[in-house]
Amino acid sequence: MRIAIVGAGNVGGALGKGWRKAGHQVGYALRDTTGKKVDELRRGGFDVLAMKDAERAEVIVLAVPWPNLPDAVKGLGDVAGKIIVDATNPLTAEMELAIGFSDSAAETVQRLAPGAHVVKAFNVTGSDNMALAHAFKTKPLMPVAGNDASAKAKVMKLAEDLGFEAVDAGPLKAARLLEPMAMFWIKQAFVQKQGREFAFALARR
Repeated sequence: MRIAIVGAGNVGGALGKGWRKAGHQVGYALRDTTGKKVDELRRGGFDVLAMKDAERAEVIVLAVPWPNLPDAVKGLGDVAGKIIVDATNPLTAEMELAIGFSDSAAETVQRLAPGAHVVKAFNVTGSDNMALAHAFKTKPLMPVAGNDASAKAKVMKLAEDLGFEAVDAGPLKAARLLEPMAMFWIKQAFVQKQGREFAFALARR
């Protein structure tokens, strides 16, 4: 699958490495296509695209800080009918939720790109676990929410390719629950000192 990741930070970097290892064609859509970081990506075998060229991909993944999200979506070009995965969390500088329960980052993306199929995923655990999901004894959970069944199924397959147990979390509105779930992970990892090496999983009897 052709995937364009917007943002080459911790989350975007981990997702890209994991998907390329799984056999997907991964490129990074960046505002600045020059510089040391871009050189590193190209040496690593990744394509580097201008933001407007992300529309060439089958799936576009948003992995940017919350304040940068509106500009990132607006810079994507024609995304009508495209799958956009929102992997962001609406965090303030104080690492608290900027919005929640009555709105979500994913719904913000949908309003900015009304013709796209927006799917919420890859936000409920740390970036280290994105590339190391296969290392867990029990498959870590990855909830996937979206309004379009076909788009959601493709993103669930991408989660499974990384080693997650993908779970259908319902419509895009469920992102209002998934983003606070990410906040719980952050608090457990850094405030309660659980560390970054844990992830949520489903326990069945």
